Amino acid sequence: MLLIGLSGSIATGKSTVSSILSSPPHNLPIIDADVLARKVVEPGTRGYREIVQYFGPTTPDLLVASSETMPEAGPDGKGRPLNRPALGVRVFGDSKEKVADRTRLNQIVHPAVRWEMFMTVLRCYLSGHWAVVLDIPLLFESSLDRFCGVVVVVAVAEPETQMERLTARDGHLSLKQAEDRVRSQMDVRLKAARCAARGEGKGVVLWNDGSRGELKVQVDAAVENLRKSRPTWWSWLLLACPPLAMAVSAVRVYQNVIINRRWKEHEKEVVAKL
Repeated sequence: MLLIGLSGSIATGKSTVSSILSSPPHNLPIIDADVLARKVVEPGTRGYREIVQYFGPTTPDLLVASSETMPEAGPDGKGRPLNRPALGVRVFGDSKEKVADRTRLNQIVHPAVRWEMFMTVLRCYLSGHWAVVLDIPLLFESSLDRFCGVVVVVAVAEPETQMERLTARDGHLSLKQAEDRVRSQMDVRLKAARCAARGEGKGVVLWNDGSRGELKVQVDAAVENLRKSRPTWWSWLLLACPPLAMAVSAVRVYQNVIINRRWKEHEKEVVAKL
């Protein structure tokens, strides 16, 4: 089974691509890291308790305010849900304090998300899917690209386009907050360069500076090329022979490690040109 790592940056169109891939005629299963990240910090979970313990004392509005419809102990007695906008204000930014807080949040959330992701991938493999999409905003930052046969990055050529889309989509954000969120992630142009450096058949960059229709044409063409290079019989062979599937996965991880080492050697040169 092919693991397709889908990434991008905030407001570049990753969710749109995910929607296209999950709809006919592709019908690919999507494992959304953002959805899993919400799941693992729901009230009552270990992640929720660790976040409240760490951020609660210094973030008064960390939890959704109690009201007639939201009891003090939460709707099910496990606690009130996290106030995600307040948590976002706390961790998004490039100051040392915000970077440290964001790092701590990632240390809480990422391990739980990876476990949920692994279990979902296993279920997709056993169901006989030829491919599954890992929708992960921080694909490179979390080093999960090592496990992907193909990486797809949705990018825009101009930073101004990204800011315009973000402020139009999230009207509650101030300009400063929007800028903080963009800066808290790797430059999408750098992600695109890193994806392209993986080579043909291993990295696909989708430039989303136009309409949704133009983006869909790119997505359809990319999926068609992937299907041609990975026939159905190969997927069934891997399903029927788990040892072969494990061997193929091990080779893929090794190849990706080599690709990442080569990228590190000239990453500074690419950054200097942006």
